[in-house]
Order: sequence, then structure tokens, then C-alpha cells
Amino acid sequence: MNYIGVDIGGTKCAIGIPEGDGVREVVRFATTDVHGTLERFYAEIAKLKPTADTVFGVSCGGPLDSKRGLILSPPNLPGWDRIAICAELTKRFGGRAFLMNDANACALAEWQFGAGRGCQSMMFLTMGTGMGSGLILDGRLYEGVTGNAGEVGHMRMAADGPVGYNKAGSFEGFCSGGGIAQIAKQRVAAHAGASALKKIPLEKLTTRDVGLAAEAGDALALDIWRETGERLGEALALFIDVLNPERIVIGSIYQRCEKFLAPAMQAVIAREALPDSARDCAVVPAQLGDELGSCAAVAIARYKAATS
Repeated sequence: MNYIGVDIGGTKCAIGIPEGDGVREVVRFATTDVHGTLERFYAEIAKLKPTADTVFGVSCGGPLDSKRGLILSPPNLPGWDRIAICAELTKRFGGRAFLMNDANACALAEWQFGAGRGCQSMMFLTMGTGMGSGLILDGRLYEGVTGNAGEVGHMRMAADGPVGYNKAGSFEGFCSGGGIAQIAKQRVAAHAGASALKKIPLEKLTTRDVGLAAEAGDALALDIWRETGERLGEALALFIDVLNPERIVIGSIYQRCEKFLAPAMQAVIAREALPDSARDCAVVPAQLGDELGSCAAVAIARYKAATS
């Protein structure tokens, strides 16, 4: 049996295959129109000479119909409406194909190849432009009745606040790239003192700018990260109490800004979570970085081959 991973993103796509204890990215290319992107995938996959024993894993942002292998118009993939990617792969190359949302796929990747290796129960948080999660519980991916488990970004954290997942005051609003940028704009507009962030036009201010300013010791930027860390800690304390995981792995922004987020986050966890559960749960940054997409797609194939 062999595995081929297909990662479909809004700006880039990749194909990966297992190699040793990890994954080798065979090719990476820019996402274009639907037809051009799919034809590039099929041409690159053909070079790998798949057989009837091949298992394909396809990672893509939602909405999806994973059971039927359909991509259903993800907002970052305009024109990708009811694309039967799994049926087309098996029609062309044989084997089996499985489609999964990228948050669950990334959880599998970090579990198999990265910061969650060796865990029986772990949670992965995306913490990128948005906020999603994937859950590994008792050695299995937990997807829920309709495959929508882990939509933590929709949780309400406050009666009002920055908007994320179409909800003001949501976890995504407080702890995602889009949400942190909203908070930064509000804080900068109300700030009377000096700050490097005030030199940037509000409409152009990004979370990356807040990170760079914090690296330079800017007090306002550091306080924005402290506030974000507190909100992150509030959510993690809930997850620790409810799920009692061994590890919570956080990607993207947390990987880059852990030193600004962790002190406030850990203080809130210590105050709010059950002490025994908090003690037994390590909160760590993701490890796979730029390789995450191709690792995630291969991880789908490996997991589904073992469990389906």
C-alpha cells in the first residue's frame, strides 16, 4: 500500500508522499482556476505511478461533504463548487481517496509527524487567519455526527468584541489573525501615547505589524499580545476541563509569537482550569511549519487506510 497526499489551498497547492519517518513534498505550485489546478494535480500524480493499492488523502478548507468526497465552494477557492475530487482521483488512478477539512487534517499531521507524536489525546488549534481545531481523542480523530466537531472559532467568549466566524465576541474574533488586527486598530485609535503602530495607517495595520512592534519592545504591541494571551488562556482552560487532553498543539501565530502569548495564557490556565488536568496538559507550538499542508494530506491517507 502506498499513500499520496493532495493539499488544496487558496494560494498554493502541494503533493506529498511518505519518506522515512516523515513526508517529502514532491511538488508545490500556485492555485489558479479550478480546471488548471486540477489538471496540474492529475499530471503530477500520474508521474508518481499510483496503483490500485494507492490511498489518496485530500486536505482542503471547508465547506466539504467529506463522506461523498465533494468540495462545496470554500470561500478561499472561488468556483470550486461541488468538485468531486475523490471520485475523479479513483476514476483516473484507481485506489481509494478520502477528503477532509484542513483543521482535522492538520491535527492528524501534528499527531503523526509533529508536536503531538506519542499522544493518545490531543487538540490542535490552527490560530491563523481564522481559528479552528482538530481533536484526537483516545487515539482516534473525533469528527462529530456531521463532521463539524472542532469548530471552536464560533464559541462566544464575550457579549461583544471583535468579529470572527460571523460572530462578535467569538474565540476567532479574539484569537485569530483577522481578530487580532481588529483589536490592534481599536487600541491604536484610542491610544494617546507613543507607539510604532501609530505610524502605520489604520486600514493597513496587520497582526504581523503587531508582532514586529512587539519584537522591538513596543509597549502597546506587547499589551495587545498580553490581552490576546489572556483570551487564549480562557478558551484553553475550558478545553482542558472538558477534554482532559495530554497536549494542546497550536499553529501559525502561536508558533511565531509564543513568547508574547504564553505568560498571560499560562497564568489564566493556572487560575481557571482544574489543577490536575492543567498539570497533565502541555500547551506547545506546532512543529511542522511550511510542511504542514503536505504532511496533513499524507496523514489523512495513512489514517483512513488504517481505520476505514
